[in-house]
Parts: sequence; structure tokens; C-alpha cells
Amino acid sequence: MIERTEAPAPASAPAKTWDVAILGAGYVGVPLAHTFATAGRSVLLVDVAQKVVDELNAGRSHIEDVADEELAPLVAEGRLAATTDYDALRGADAILIALPTPLSKQREPDLSIVLAATRELAARLREGHLVVLESTTYPGTTREQVLPILESTGLRVGEHFNLAFSPERVDPGSSWDVRDVPKVVGGITEECTRRAAELYESAIGSVHAVSSPEAAELTKLLENIFRSVNIALVNELAQLCDRMGIDIWEVVDAAATKPFGFMSFKPGPGLGGHCIPIDPFYLTWKAREYGFTTEFIELAGKVNEAMPYYCRSLISQALNHGKQKSMSGARILVLGVAYKPDIGDVRESPALKLIELLRNAGTEVAYHDPHVPSVPDLGLESAPLDPEGYDCVAIVTDHSSIDYEDVIRRSDLIVDLRNATGDAGRRSDKVFKL
Repeated sequence: MIERTEAPAPASAPAKTWDVAILGAGYVGVPLAHTFATAGRSVLLVDVAQKVVDELNAGRSHIEDVADEELAPLVAEGRLAATTDYDALRGADAILIALPTPLSKQREPDLSIVLAATRELAARLREGHLVVLESTTYPGTTREQVLPILESTGLRVGEHFNLAFSPERVDPGSSWDVRDVPKVVGGITEECTRRAAELYESAIGSVHAVSSPEAAELTKLLENIFRSVNIALVNELAQLCDRMGIDIWEVVDAAATKPFGFMSFKPGPGLGGHCIPIDPFYLTWKAREYGFTTEFIELAGKVNEAMPYYCRSLISQALNHGKQKSMSGARILVLGVAYKPDIGDVRESPALKLIELLRNAGTEVAYHDPHVPSVPDLGLESAPLDPEGYDCVAIVTDHSSIDYEDVIRRSDLIVDLRNATGDAGRRSDKVFKL
């Protein structure tokens, strides 16, 4: 049962101090705050981590996509600030929730962070507030979970406050600017949708309104499920191509020459990041409520989750055929542990699982990554790029700053899981490819 909280009288509502408050100063919240502040809006980031708040207020960004040089002037001008104090929400016109929605150990949705923040927000909710959930979740969350908490105050949606869902579309490390990615918006009522669209239109180039928060919630899941299913398809084909003696990379590149009807996806050691490995399971979980099994999604999940195991086998085969050496006692350098090129994010990175599997097989594992100085969970720090000191170099993340032709020259044996070595690797008998 939701505890009822008395709403403050309208007369007690404070004067506006912020156009936008964002709950969560992470990979979504900081770029979003930067976008609104750059557009001339005043923005407050609210986060539970005092260190993060202090760094932001000093003009220093902990997010790679927002440089200190871009953040500092906005802080100095008073257009962007951070706090740990939820009471500051009373002075914001709009409140955006951009907090993590992980999976539990049982691979079920864990909304505890979002719902705890919503309860804190409810205690400060006042008439006129616009609340928008941006965290990726299953269809029905905004209406079935967030709305009852907010209405426990006695305030009513569409009458006293507005509530909508607008999925985040941040792509860490990419060239896409938040301002250039259309924003999907779906409100509880038409007025909720209008208010949310009006807010985003003040900072983002294009807004696409849908009929409900459920439609907006499913839109984000479809985007990530589309990628998950197609990556699983090409990962499965990569394993078949290995048996058939066909180069999967050559096949994908050839298919990509077709100007219509094909979209290129590349195989790899598995999925990583804050979205694709997690989000599809939100829908498979919700589908069971309707007696429906999402077979494509679940099969894709099985294929992608199995890729680190397959890649471990490739490394074992390469050691056997290339050096007549077993896994046990072999020295292996994992080149790249971030989940994608040219960023330092290791969330759900398949490299971490692969390192665990290699260690279990008795290998001595080190890693080199110019973007990730350490991985405390594995007790490792980035080692110098000295391929000569290892029996095998496994290329897991293809950072653009690495000279792969030099790696080929200096290595005894390479397992390239990303086609980072390209044609040079194809011509070398030292390189084994996924």
C-alpha cells in the first residue's frame, strides 16, 4: 500500500528557481542537463553521490560526452548546478527522472531506484509540476507504478500536475548530439503530452508525440530489441561461417553494398552497455503477464549471452593450432575492456565475462585499454601495450587509437573478435578471427 502524503497548499509553493530539475547525474542526466542549459534553460541535477555533485559544481564533468570546457561556463553563469537536496525540487517547473533500471539476479526488472526517487519527489510535489520519466522500463510503469505514488499526495494528474514518459536516447561515445535525436513523448493525458513536448521543444530539434506513455515505453524497448535480435543473428552466422570456412566479415561487408533492404550488423564477443543487454528482458518479463512468450527476444538473449564462451573456445583453438599450447598457464593480453570503442564504460562489457572465463581455464590474464585505467571488480589495472610478453593477444574492443598493424608485427598470436586488424589480419597467419 502506498503511504499517503499530504500535498502542500498551493499558496505555499515557492517561487520558481529552476526551469528543469533532473534526478540522476549519470550518462543520461548530465548530457540532458547540458543540452537544456545550452538552450538557455536553468537546470538543477539531483544526485545521491556527494562527490559527483561537488565535481559538477566545480565545473568538472565525469561523463565523457560532456567536456569540462562545455560544462564549466554553464556552471559559472548559474545556468547549471547540482545538489543532493531533494527539497530543491519544489522550486523546479519540470522534473525529469533519469535513473538506472537494472535487472535483478533473477533477470527481472528492478525499479527500486526509480520508485525510491519517486517517493522522495512525491513528498515535494506541488501544483503545476511536470514530471517526466526517462528511465528505460516496461510498458505500464509510468501509469501503474509512478502515477499512484504521485497521486498519493492528493494531487491529481492532468488537474494539478502533469506526467509523461520520454525515453532517453543517449549513445555514449557517438557523434550524435542530444539536440539532434528526436524525442518521443507520451503523456497520461493530452495536456500532459503537450506540456512535455513543449519542454523538450525548447532544447531539442524534433519531438514526436505518441498516444500514451505505454507507447513511448515500448518504443524504447523496440529500438534496443531490434539491435539485440540482429546482433544475435550475425553472431549465430559467425559461428556457422567458422565451420564452413567462410569469412563472416567479408560476407557482411558484401551484403552492406546493397543500397536497400539490408542494415549492417557486426558480430562480436557479446553485448555490453546500459541498454541492449538489459532492456529486452523488461519486455519478456512484462509479456508473461499477458500469457505471451517473446521467443525472438529470448532466443537472441541466449545467443548473445553465449558469445563470451564461444570466444573463449576460439582463443583455446588458436593457442592449440598457433602455438601448440594449452590454455592452462598461457599468458593472454585482452586488448580493450570497454563495451564499445573509444569510451571508458565497462557496464555489462563482454570483456569482463571473457576475462573471468579465461581465468577459470587457468590462464594468466592482463588487459590494456587506454580508456579504462582499472577494473577494481577484477583486481586489474591497465597494463602497457607490450604484445611481445604474451602468448596471445585477444582484441575484444576495437579502440581507434590502437595501431593494429603494429600489434600484428609485435605479437606471436592474435585472436581478433572485432575485425580490428582488417585486411592486414586476413593476410597474416598469426591472426585468428571471429
